Amino acid sequence: MADRRTFNVVILGLGFLFIFTAFTTCGNVEQTVVKSLQNNTFTGSGYHSLGIIYGVFSFANLLAPTVVAVIGPKCTMFLSGLLYSGYIAVFIIPSTWSFYLTSVLIGIGAAMLWTAQGHFLVENSEASTINRNTGVFWALLQCSMLFGNLYIYFDWNGKTEISDSSRKNIFVSLLVTSVLGTLSFLVLRKSHHAEELLSEEEGQSLLSPRTMYKQRANSAVEDAKLEIRTMLQLLKTKTILLLSPCMAYSGLELSFYSGVYGTCIGATAQFGESAKGLIGISGIVVGIGEIVGGGLFGLLCKNNRFRRTSVVFLGLLVHFVAFYLIFLNIPDDAPVVFYTSSQSKPYLAPSVSIALLCSFLLGLGDSCFNTQLYSILGCVYAEQSAPAFAIFKFIQSVFAAVAFFYSGYILLKWQLLLMVILGFTGTLCFFVVEWVQNLSVDLPEY
Repeated sequence: MADRRTFNVVILGLGFLFIFTAFTTCGNVEQTVVKSLQNNTFTGSGYHSLGIIYGVFSFANLLAPTVVAVIGPKCTMFLSGLLYSGYIAVFIIPSTWSFYLTSVLIGIGAAMLWTAQGHFLVENSEASTINRNTGVFWALLQCSMLFGNLYIYFDWNGKTEISDSSRKNIFVSLLVTSVLGTLSFLVLRKSHHAEELLSEEEGQSLLSPRTMYKQRANSAVEDAKLEIRTMLQLLKTKTILLLSPCMAYSGLELSFYSGVYGTCIGATAQFGESAKGLIGISGIVVGIGEIVGGGLFGLLCKNNRFRRTSVVFLGLLVHFVAFYLIFLNIPDDAPVVFYTSSQSKPYLAPSVSIALLCSFLLGLGDSCFNTQLYSILGCVYAEQSAPAFAIFKFIQSVFAAVAFFYSGYILLKWQLLLMVILGFTGTLCFFVVEWVQNLSVDLPEY
């Protein structure tokens, strides 16, 4: 039984590794790809597509638990993987309508995929193995930022324009990778616990399968309504209100490091023929920053001398240094130019080393904020963790969507200033919550 559960966790991690190798790479380069399309009929924007994905994802999260409860996590993940693969396939023969339609569909698929993942991981874990299984899964997932971006570097290095043949080769490869990840979900086995529940349900019920599914759906809908009511109640608490600016900031910086910054590097004319290849290297270095931060702060926070506030302050400091260096190193019009490279000149002569250092700092700082937000929510809302985490993902996704929509219109300096203001405000509010948490045992009623 233990071997079966371990097998499931490893296959789950590998499936997500393949799917998100494709999707993360796609998100990192899609605005650059869209800009290079030799197609006068295509009018889509990579920023708008990512904004739609995160916007739909934020609201679809409210309905995803019902779908998972009715059709099961394995089937849900397989169907979601097909939606991810469909989005990747659009870039092979792009059209505006299919581009935006699949953006909506993948937003729905992402909500179902992550809800099913959490359900399946818990189903295949016990109290003694949940930390190990979570670690194995996240280690495999974080590697998704490495392989696809490495391919981008080798394929695009030395190119000033992305040809149609190069684009098709890349996205066919990413599509195959995503399909392999999707098919891997079919290999997942039912856990012993799930088999016991299923056999017990079938043994006790004389109803037809259709009636059983109907009852299961009705039960899932009631559970969803209860969770939404709980979320609305938690939204009124001062703790969630105080943490909201920090959650919102995590959404803004998520959009910046995952889609905007790579585009800025690729649009920097001073990098010459290496600019497009640097997009891939930047994505890899961001991933390294995430991996280092996740591992480092997981160890530090086991030591009582390192409080959550220390890690969040470090994250803010790291991000502020990154923003200042980006302000000096990257042209101000880099996020908004479309058909050409940047026309303006930055304050410093653009340096590849500084650009990649900023990529690492963005990943490192992001891991600071995300690990500590999960930590404080899990501590404060131990009995209501699911709706609390749902609120976090909702706020984060909404602000990521908003950021993607304005990223193509606002100069770089104003985007950085907005993140500085919200990051500083969010960190102060986080400090207040942590201070109150240290004073009060019953913080949820605060």
